[in-house]
Amino acid sequence: MSRPTVLLFDVDGTLVSLGGVGRRAFERTFARLHGRADILAQVRFDGATDRATTRTLLELIGAPATDPDIDAILAAYLGELQVEIARSSASAFVVHPGVERAVHASRQRGAAVGLGTGNIREGARLKLECVNLFHHFDFGGFGDDHELRVELIRRGAERGAARLGRPLPECRVLVIGDTPKDVDAARGIGAESLGVGTGSFTAQQLLDHGATYAFDDLTAAGALNALLDE
Repeated sequence: MSRPTVLLFDVDGTLVSLGGVGRRAFERTFARLHGRADILAQVRFDGATDRATTRTLLELIGAPATDPDIDAILAAYLGELQVEIARSSASAFVVHPGVERAVHASRQRGAAVGLGTGNIREGARLKLECVNLFHHFDFGGFGDDHELRVELIRRGAERGAARLGRPLPECRVLVIGDTPKDVDAARGIGAESLGVGTGSFTAQQLLDHGATYAFDDLTAAGALNALLDE
């Protein structure tokens, strides 16, 4: 690893797939608070941020969507997420191939290893703790930081550079994700992107969208070298 490096990993579809616990938690929240679990059918979660998704859902049902309204929904969502995780079978929780090896290798080589996710921080913690991954990530850019993915990625990159004790312009920043929105956010801050075909998009689709690198998963030939800039 020739340069100070900040790695920002997306959560859902990239590190893990958890059998839809997040969507079901939102459904339960909107059913309980607004009687409208059905509204979730109108949104896609791939690459979205929790705050932006909540705002969209509130607007779709004609409810107020101020910051306090969004905060109230997300607080209720966290409670429902805990319920969904607890009631789900552990067999529904998948850590994607190569993730743990990649994270360990990156930390051993001195990279700042964080999250770059549209999940609010507590939601990311709940999701990753149920597969014993959260403790690997010292910082991140989260859905609490901004509704726009590019801005939360920027915040994660700044925190990573601070961890390294280096100015951000001196750092290599690599965003690892499974959607075109991850690629776009990386491009928006001048970062590299590594796409993984473990979500709803193939590696080729992510390359076609402009990913710096893309692989079927992190066990693929060349994936670790791309991650570590070796």
